[in-house]
Amino acid sequence: MPAKTDFPAAFAELRAIMQPYESDMLIVADTADNYYLNTKTIGTNKKPVAFGAVQIKKNYVAFHLFPLYLFPDLVENCSDALKKKMQGKTCFNFKAPDAALIAELRDLTARGYARMQG
Repeated sequence: MPAKTDFPAAFAELRAIMQPYESDMLIVADTADNYYLNTKTIGTNKKPVAFGAVQIKKNYVAFHLFPLYLFPDLVENCSDALKKKMQGKTCFNFKAPDAALIAELRDLTARGYARMQG
């Protein structure tokens, strides 16, 4: 039976979702507990637009997918199980890896990336 909490494993799997987009992004942070990507697009505030982040927090591992701010309709087709992991509009919290939800989040991230590309 899998562990109830495994933050390092959850972080590694969630980080792996973001890694394929590195070459098109600006890496803001890449440490053992914080991985953050910005797009190369400059927003109205004259700063790069955020894409996503994975961060180990005190009680969970947070996966932030910022395209959801721009395209909230992307979550309409998400499973109830993934929606239960949501905190706010763009954050999903994990305590341990979950293969099915990781796969769904990988697809959601790809769709978010594609929508940001226009």
